[in-house]
Amino acid sequence: MATDAAADMPRGMEGVVQDWANDKQTFQVPWGKAMMWIFLLSDTFIFSVFLTSYMTVRVSTTEVWPNASEVFALTLFGQSIPLILIAIMTFILITSSGTMAMAVNFGYRKDRAKTAAMLLITAFFGATFVGMQAFEWTKLIEEGVRPWGNPMGAPQFGSSFFMITGFHGLHVSAGVIYLLVTAWRVWSGFYDRKGTYETVEVAGLYWHFVDLVWVFIFAFFYLW
Repeated sequence: MATDAAADMPRGMEGVVQDWANDKQTFQVPWGKAMMWIFLLSDTFIFSVFLTSYMTVRVSTTEVWPNASEVFALTLFGQSIPLILIAIMTFILITSSGTMAMAVNFGYRKDRAKTAAMLLITAFFGATFVGMQAFEWTKLIEEGVRPWGNPMGAPQFGSSFFMITGFHGLHVSAGVIYLLVTAWRVWSGFYDRKGTYETVEVAGLYWHFVDLVWVFIFAFFYLW
């Protein structure tokens, strides 16, 4: 029956049918990487909606929107320095993209020690970022900022801030756990046995995406 069906196919289609029958991979992209790209695409839509909603609310509100340089200023040595904490957080996250790229490079060289070390350093940078963000949240909460109110101006400021930065912080926290698990697997030789060092690159795709999203949040929320 299968032979008769193949014979009825148009000329040139027999190879395609045979490939599908043998369950061959149509595109030379690992499934893990393909699924990560799909996930990141869906996440891009979510963050785009958040930022678009934020800009719409900010433009349409009739109340005074708080000045970010004043709200996110820190007093050091008796001087008020605007956005210093946010600048340090941004520098740390951008630096972590560099260490993540080095981890991917060492991963494809199958250098277990250096790959695991770079993954751990990247996870440390991510955890530091989350810790600084928690400090920033604590400072604003002490000043009376809430998701439902804001003593410094437009009440939508609090809801926008906690929603956008909180959702991104959740991604960074999940990424730190992801990197720690990947580092452990690299160090234990799991990928040497399975031959799936591409997983390090997949983790890199996620981490670079998180870093890129923060650049947009930094530009739209803190600099605008």
